[in-house]
Amino acid sequence: MSTFKVAIVGAGPAGYFAAQALQNLQTPELQFSIDMIERLPTPWGLVRTGVAPDHPKIKSVSKVFEKIATTENFRLFANVELGSDVTVEALQEKYDAVVIATGSAIGKTLGIPGEDLPGSLSAADFVPWYNGHPDFANFSVPLDCDTAVVVGAGNVAMDVGRMLALEPSELDVTDTADHAIEAFKKSKVRKVYVSARRGAEHAAFTSPELRELPKLEHTNVIMNKSDIDGALMRAGSEPEKDVKSNLDAMLLITDLENKGHERTLEFLFQHTPVAINGIDRVESITYSVPDGEVTIPCGLVITAIGYQAAGIDGVPYEKGKVVNNEGHVKDNLYVVGWAKRGPSGVIGTNKSDAAAVMEKLVSQLKSPKSIGDVTELLAGKKFIDQGAWEKLNAHEVAEGEKSGKPRRKVVDRVQACEIAGI
Repeated sequence: MSTFKVAIVGAGPAGYFAAQALQNLQTPELQFSIDMIERLPTPWGLVRTGVAPDHPKIKSVSKVFEKIATTENFRLFANVELGSDVTVEALQEKYDAVVIATGSAIGKTLGIPGEDLPGSLSAADFVPWYNGHPDFANFSVPLDCDTAVVVGAGNVAMDVGRMLALEPSELDVTDTADHAIEAFKKSKVRKVYVSARRGAEHAAFTSPELRELPKLEHTNVIMNKSDIDGALMRAGSEPEKDVKSNLDAMLLITDLENKGHERTLEFLFQHTPVAINGIDRVESITYSVPDGEVTIPCGLVITAIGYQAAGIDGVPYEKGKVVNNEGHVKDNLYVVGWAKRGPSGVIGTNKSDAAAVMEKLVSQLKSPKSIGDVTELLAGKKFIDQGAWEKLNAHEVAEGEKSGKPRRKVVDRVQACEIAGI
């Protein structure tokens, strides 16, 4: 029997699905010892800090992650940062294979005038702020204006728009970070625009997300029927299945009665941002539209136009992702998930992607190494293992139960480590 050691860097969906794929490829003759390394004190990646809190069903995939994590020969090393605590090169020396699963966390920019004004920010900062990411606990979101604009035509843009336009008390039963709920309850935002550069037929929203919008109890949801009719004409008589499903869902929204709620979420299509205007802070945004230009007064602009991966020393990067050949980077280094292919697909997309890369990894294995593991590289650094995480997880869930929430997230990194017992 041969046992190969694999280090997976990143404890998000791509990392866990890579571990699961390796576990599924095991045979009596071929075994894997898997060490998962995570920068934050908590695992689960975007399932914890990216998925909108009012969509708890999507977060249920964490049960799959926990099953993977409690399988024999799996170890978690959270609160360990690549670069400062360990390096890719050192891991490559210790392990038969190293898998980069660090995702894409840097928001892409529009590249237009005024984007650096106070009040202009990225969804890559806003989303982790309301989701309790420890790096964004003290991030400041100016909600002291009546109108906010979200730039983007994907599910992240829709999540951001919905979170801004919700009646904040609806978040009381979610795992939204306490500091964010408090800020939303003080928010003066009452009108939210979600703007897309192209027509509705090109929007990257998914139809289940669109079909949930009419269920918002305290928010008017507006789409212009002429926008959707035009999109249907441009899409032709036989549009792709996903496009047709989206446009059908959008038509239902155009038929919604305006119920006169205090809060409104409105979608704008064929609006290309050309400038964010203001002196000391955002005051408006100017768009190019089919018949000229239009300027919308607002005090907050959030861009949700995609993500790119942060660079890692020793790993080649190009166009916001790791340079790779079907998941193989070089030597015994591999990459999965958004770091491999860019920010595309849903959480489940990472499963098939990781499985294909892990099959390639296994096919390229030679003879096992026997020169230690990550514990020899940490030099006394305190890390959170699976048992410590389970202690922290149980604490969050117990605190949440007291107020009818699925959990109350511990946002402070030091406090998280203390509760975990390290």
